[in-house]
Amino acid sequence: MNRMIAALFLCIVSAGAYAQASPAPGTTPDAPHAARMARAEQQLQSRFANANTTRDGKLTREQAATGMPMVARHFDEIDTQRAGYITLPQIEAFMAKQMMSR
Repeated sequence: MNRMIAALFLCIVSAGAYAQASPAPGTTPDAPHAARMARAEQQLQSRFANANTTRDGKLTREQAATGMPMVARHFDEIDTQRAGYITLPQIEAFMAKQMMSR
């Protein structure tokens, strides 16, 4: 299960990574990584916003199942406070924790 989360996160993070073979002149070596991370963050925010049909900043289990199925599979692990909903920062924290435990 941890591998699934890690694979999802890596897919999001590496989107577009192959398009950049080397850093542009005048940029630091970390610039491509930072750009990928920014794109991954934007993609995650966009998917969350689309799934959050009530526009309240919270995903219910049903909203997650409809718009973010991988997140829905780990809903109980993400909802550590047992509130019945999860937020974007909770999803990000869960994904970061999964990446660190690899």
